[in-house]
Amino acid sequence: MTSFGGASGMVDWNLAVATATRLVRPGPEVSRDEARAVVAELRRHAKASEEHVRGFTRLATDEAHDTPVLVVDRPGWVRANVAGFRELLKPLLDKMEERRGSSPGGAVLGAVGGKVTGVELGMLLSFLSSRVLGQYETFAPPTGDLPGSAEGGGRLLLVAPNIVHVERELDVAPHDFRLWVCLHEETHRTQFTAVPWLRDHLEGEIQSFLGETDVDPMTFLERIREAAQSLAGARPEGEQGEGDEGGRSLVELVQTPAQREILARLTAVMSLLEGHADFVMDGVGPAVVPSVAEIREKFKERRQKGASRLDLALRKLLGLDAKLRQYRDGERFVRAVVNEVGMDGFNRVWTSPNTLPTKSEIAKPADWVARVHRKAEGAP
Repeated sequence: MTSFGGASGMVDWNLAVATATRLVRPGPEVSRDEARAVVAELRRHAKASEEHVRGFTRLATDEAHDTPVLVVDRPGWVRANVAGFRELLKPLLDKMEERRGSSPGGAVLGAVGGKVTGVELGMLLSFLSSRVLGQYETFAPPTGDLPGSAEGGGRLLLVAPNIVHVERELDVAPHDFRLWVCLHEETHRTQFTAVPWLRDHLEGEIQSFLGETDVDPMTFLERIREAAQSLAGARPEGEQGEGDEGGRSLVELVQTPAQREILARLTAVMSLLEGHADFVMDGVGPAVVPSVAEIREKFKERRQKGASRLDLALRKLLGLDAKLRQYRDGERFVRAVVNEVGMDGFNRVWTSPNTLPTKSEIAKPADWVARVHRKAEGAP
């Protein structure tokens, strides 16, 4: 079992894991033999997806940057994400810790703040752990029970109970659905193993973003608390105005001009990565997933509709509504560019940070083609 250090600081990470693990909902009922068969099939599909994705995208992966594929349960997903969050947020939390120590209420926060935040973060993670089908963890450090890349991070997680739950809910062919999910997640793995500079670029942008953050510790804790209260149903209905589906997004902590610029660049990159994965999944799907059209239609309807008002509240609070737009806008960008300049022409996007699309170019793919292609070819 991975330990995340002591209980001091802004977040008690061990308590977050313990809380999430205690609250996580049980997965669908399967026998031990069925569970083993699901895990084995997901591993086979993940391996097969490598060849399908790399052949379609024409991206050559760098073996030195290869990353493991892990089939996990919901508590395993929680532990992996806590490790990633802890690594990524450390500079921000260290800065907030210093600020807390010099504030008048610092002693009170020091006594209870880390544990309160740990419990509330655990509540959020328990909720999310039942919704994620797969995830490429870009920044996660390797641990004893969750290995990562030898180059310092990265692993592909497939959350077996959630995949089984959704395939049953949608009433689709399990074999096809499992391969379909693996195609999407393998595209993310291929993106980072074929483009080694991408991880460092993203990490640099995120750290620059966090470095600009000047958040009062109490404000940060309040946002975490709002999210947890939405989960617990503790937020009174009367507090929600028309059009307010669960309060402010955590992303709204970002309000400096420099942060807005960085966030625009990050939004463009994430739209590219998610849209590319959807495009590849649809491109490869018809040849290897017989029921891909049915799966895509049912999954699209599920993604747009959400499960409940609670889902809508959490989507807004955690910025997940923005993620849904990224799938849609990014896929349109990739499709338009490939139609215009072909797959090899699209792959110029991976040349360097300078060839990544801007947020405005995601909405206007022709502008990216003009900037990257026609300029390079000396067109007026």
